[in-house]
Amino acid sequence: MSVAHVYTVAFQGIEAREVDVQVHIGDGSQGLFNIVGLADKAVAESRERVRAALYAIGLALPYQRLTVNLAPADLPKEGSHYDLPIAIGLLSAMGVLPASEMAGYTAMGELSLDGKIAPVAGVLPAAMAAAESGRGLICPAECGPEAAWAGELEIVAAPSLIGLVNHVKGAAVLNPPAPKIANDHTNIPDLKDVKGQETAKRALEIAAAGGHNMLMTGPPGSGKSMLAQRLPGLLPPLDAREALEISMVQSLAGELREGAISRTRPFRSPHHSASMAALVGGGLRVKPGEVSLAHLGVLFLDELPEFQRQVLDSLRQPIETGEAVVARANAHVRFPARFQLVAAMNPCRCGHLGDPAQACGRAPKCAADYQARISGPLLDRIDIHVEVASVSAQDLALPPPAEGSAEVARRVARARDIQRRRYEKDGIRTNAEAEGEVLERVAKPDAAGAALLMNAADAMRLTARGFHRVLKVARSIADLAGAESVGRAHIAEALSYRRLHVTP
Repeated sequence: MSVAHVYTVAFQGIEAREVDVQVHIGDGSQGLFNIVGLADKAVAESRERVRAALYAIGLALPYQRLTVNLAPADLPKEGSHYDLPIAIGLLSAMGVLPASEMAGYTAMGELSLDGKIAPVAGVLPAAMAAAESGRGLICPAECGPEAAWAGELEIVAAPSLIGLVNHVKGAAVLNPPAPKIANDHTNIPDLKDVKGQETAKRALEIAAAGGHNMLMTGPPGSGKSMLAQRLPGLLPPLDAREALEISMVQSLAGELREGAISRTRPFRSPHHSASMAALVGGGLRVKPGEVSLAHLGVLFLDELPEFQRQVLDSLRQPIETGEAVVARANAHVRFPARFQLVAAMNPCRCGHLGDPAQACGRAPKCAADYQARISGPLLDRIDIHVEVASVSAQDLALPPPAEGSAEVARRVARARDIQRRRYEKDGIRTNAEAEGEVLERVAKPDAAGAALLMNAADAMRLTARGFHRVLKVARSIADLAGAESVGRAHIAEALSYRRLHVTP
C-alpha cells in the first residue's frame, strides 16, 4: 500500500519548520502502531488519543501494522498538535479522505477522546509557514481567527474530526474563519490617577517617547507601580507588522485568547520569584519567557533587588541585542525580545532611607547591602534613573491633574513619528535602538551641549555605554520639544536622569 502524506510543523523559537507526516498501513505484526521520528512523550501518546477519536466517529484502525514517520527524523518533535495530522494521515491511508488532497494541507490540533479538536499553541506561525509553502491549513475551530491573520491561504477550522471529514466530503462545508481583534484598550489606567510626582511623570514621558529603560527608586506607597502601569497608555498603538510580531510569540506561548490579536502594547509584570527560564525563556520544552512576551512593549520588574541576581544579569544580553537566545546541546533557539524595561525598588530593605519621620535603623549599611544586589553592568544599561518621593496628604487632597494619558500620548506620538521618519532607512524604531554611526549622526550636540557632556562624563565617571545613553535620552528630549538638534538644555536634563553611583 502507498504512503499517505500530510504536513505539520515543529517549532524552533518562532520559526515553524515543516514536518512531513508519513503514514503507512502494511502487513506484519497485527495491530502494531508505531510513531517514529524523534517524537517526545506527548507525541507518542497520540496513538491512544487518535485511536479513541477514530472510534468516537465510528471508525476502527485496521488490524495491520501501522507506521507513522515524522520527517525529518533528526528534528525533535514536541507537543500534542501532532494528533490531528496523524489522524488525517491514517484516514487518508484508509481511503476515508482523499490522500492527494490532504497532501496539500498543513494540519495541527489536539484530539479529545470524543473526537473533538482542542486548541493548541503556535497556530499563527504555522499558518504563516503554510502560506509560504503554498498549502492550506487545518486547525481547531477556536484557533481559526488567529490563523486568518496569516494572509491569503485556505483555512479549515474544524470543531471536530467528524466535522472535518464532512467538510472534505462536501456534506457540511465549514465557513472560513474571520480575523478577530481583541477589545482591550479600555482597561489601560490613566495618568490622571497619579497625584504629584511631576518629575517622575516627566521621566515617564521621555521614556515613552524614546523607548528608554527606566528605574524608579522611592519609599513604599510613593506610586512607582502606578506610574509603570500607565506607561502602555502613553505608547502609540502597534502597527500591523508589530502586532503580527507580538502575536506570533503569544501564539507560541498559548496566550492568544479566542484567537484575537491585540493592537495594545504588552505589559508584563512577573513576580520577583520568577526563575531564569521564566524570564528569558527555556524549560524542558523551550518556551518564550517574559522578555519575549513583552516584545515591543513593557517589562515591569517591581521590587528589583528581590529578584535573584543571576536572573537579573540574564537580562543584560536581551537588553543589548533585542533577542533572547536559549542554548541547547542540539540547537540554539532565538526569540525576539525588544522590550522596554521599567523597574522599581525601595532605597533600602525597610524602604525608609532618608525619611526623618521613619528613620532607617541600619542606615547606611542597609541601603548599601540592598542596592548592591543589582549589578553595576545592569544599572549601566538603564537610561533613566529617577527618585520618586513620598506623596503627602496635601498632594492626595488635590483635585486630579488637568493633564492625563491622552495629552501626554499625543506628544509621545509626535516624537515617535519624528523617529519613524528619521530612522526609516536604518531599520530601527526608536532612539533607544540607535547605535554607532547612526547615533553620532542624529544625536550630535551643539558646542555648548558637547562641552557640558564632556565635563559631566569626567565628573560622573560615565562609561562609554553611559555616555551614549545620555545622548539617546537627550535626543528624545529634543524630539519632545520639536528641536532639530540636541542642545545644552537637552543634555543637562538627560544628565539629571543618570545614576551617579549606588548611594547609601
